[in-house]
Amino acid sequence: MTLPTLPPDLPEVRGKLIPGAELAPYTWFRVGGPADALFLPADEEDLAAFLKALDPAVPVTPLGVGSNLIVRDGGIPGIVIRLMGKYWGEIEATDGLTLSARAGALDLAAARAAAANGITGLEFLSGIPGSLGGATRTNAGCYGRELKDVLVRLEGITRAGARQVYGDGHAPVAFSYRHTDLPSDFIVTRLVLRGTGTGEPDKIAAAITALQARRAETQPIKEKTSGSTFANPDPPGTPDQRSAWKLIDAAGCRGLKVGGAQVSPLHCNFLINTGEATAADLEALGELVRARVLETSGVELRWEVRRMGRVQRV
Repeated sequence: MTLPTLPPDLPEVRGKLIPGAELAPYTWFRVGGPADALFLPADEEDLAAFLKALDPAVPVTPLGVGSNLIVRDGGIPGIVIRLMGKYWGEIEATDGLTLSARAGALDLAAARAAAANGITGLEFLSGIPGSLGGATRTNAGCYGRELKDVLVRLEGITRAGARQVYGDGHAPVAFSYRHTDLPSDFIVTRLVLRGTGTGEPDKIAAAITALQARRAETQPIKEKTSGSTFANPDPPGTPDQRSAWKLIDAAGCRGLKVGGAQVSPLHCNFLINTGEATAADLEALGELVRARVLETSGVELRWEVRRMGRVQRV
């Protein structure tokens, strides 16, 4: 397969450029069509040079580890960029309270790195599925904390191939509940995170282990699933109306199925691929849940799982 929208004089990349790459294996739901091309850059210089040379008309889509994503069955047009491998997963402690991490590092790995260096306040990251770069897209959070609470600085590459820094005296970035205003094609390459204090590494690690055990008991983490499907509604409302899973449960959706997609019987704010689901099944199930919740409670749930790409035409 070729990508006719690529300019003929595109320079050689040091990473990998894969035309027609299937994206389902890169998502936790294991669904979705191919990218026109998938680019796995070797480092920041490789990424910047590629974007600078790429025809501005070619769309670019950053992809994390696909933990909070439905790629539609028609695939994604243009270039999908994923930061993966040892280089992109590096994390280092820069002082007694701060971590510097590349965007491909997993949230859990960052929590564990903080523990190993005696840094407290980052344990909550262990409950967020996915990578740090992906977490910036939705200001991911759990256990009462969000990424914005610990984020000091963001570094990345613009669509034009230029370096850009947010925070820490540079351009501001606005965070809100499960949202940031970063440009959709901006590629986050590095984050600087700051903890709240110091402690004994063994005790911090034990706290992370306890959070992981709690998550395994309450969420279908062994299934083909993602993070929470819908954001909790904003107040006002009764306590039951501020929790997406309670609204879904009250609407009778626990265990509901469309094709190979199912609302998790364990935690009904999670959708699961039972084995043969398509992206269309998952999205249709999500919309059915939203419709039933609206009908029974008057609350319109907002998707937290990102959905992107082309709808496959029959």
